[in-house]
Amino acid sequence: MRANTVIMIVLAGVFGVLAVVLANIWLANQRSAMARTDEVQRDTVVVAAVALKFGDTLSADKLREVAWPAGAVPAGAFKTTEELLTKDLPVGGGTKQALQSIGVNEPVLATKITGPGQRATLSAVLGEGMKAVSIRVNDVLGVAGFVFPGDRVDVLLTRTVRSADGTDQSFVDVLLQGMKVLAVDQVADESKDSPTVVKSVTVEASTKDAQKLTLAAGAGQLSLALRQAAASKGEVTERVTLSDLTGEMPADIAKKQAELARQAAADAAAAAERQSAEDARKRADEKIAGLAQAVDRVGTKLDQLSKVKPPAPIVVSAPAPEVTKEVVKYVQPEPPARATVGVYRGITLESYEVPRQK
Repeated sequence: MRANTVIMIVLAGVFGVLAVVLANIWLANQRSAMARTDEVQRDTVVVAAVALKFGDTLSADKLREVAWPAGAVPAGAFKTTEELLTKDLPVGGGTKQALQSIGVNEPVLATKITGPGQRATLSAVLGEGMKAVSIRVNDVLGVAGFVFPGDRVDVLLTRTVRSADGTDQSFVDVLLQGMKVLAVDQVADESKDSPTVVKSVTVEASTKDAQKLTLAAGAGQLSLALRQAAASKGEVTERVTLSDLTGEMPADIAKKQAELARQAAADAAAAAERQSAEDARKRADEKIAGLAQAVDRVGTKLDQLSKVKPPAPIVVSAPAPEVTKEVVKYVQPEPPARATVGVYRGITLESYEVPRQK
């Protein structure tokens, strides 16, 4: 047998023994960990057996009890289903409802359900000392319907004011930051996930913030900016004006607007002057046309008169006593070959020699 073959067999045996030893050590550690786990004290916590949404009534078939480490029970959790359904209820009984979405196997906490005598209304969701204020929005100002209950939004205020020099200045301020959305229109269910164009959004605000929102609703236009779900800190903001959009100062904008107004007035005056000149030209053309027609009528009359024969002359005989007799013969004069016609052009009289028609 070769020496290489012997060496390979020996190495294989060593590695096999080593693998068995390591596997035994790992199994021993796992048994020790399981033994220590069994020594941990256990408790029970009530969790949701099915997914719950805002307004769902709690009942035994929607809840179940699960084992939970005694030292890690969440604050506000219930140990038994009976405790959850009957604790603090009036003598006559009653029901409890979910105030927000609760997932399957998620602990049902006291803050997520109604208290004694409460109903699943918007007032039950408000924090201590907080108010619910509604903001009128549309399909654009409401972030195209992508704002849902439970989201955080910033409220923007757009205003236009008149400065001392008479010019209008528009600007946008961030009025409030991180406002919690309680409801959109009349829906307060946080499990709602389909975008809907809404007409109003209800947010949670302190008393002072509620006053600001109410006053701002009449001072300008309110719009919403949806915040990142994990963003909780406020940020430093500043006013945005038209100069930030175009890089021009308000005085430059006012000067440009005045220049545009002057240019528009000059264009209007030039258009009026052109219209007036056009009207005068039309009137002159009409007068010239009338004079031409009058000349034509005069020429026609002259032609007619030239064709009329003059009356025969009357021959008077000499008195009887006279011996001498004279015979008078009337010779018709030849009509002139040309006629003179006068035409007024404006205020100037111009004469023309035109051939007479026979």
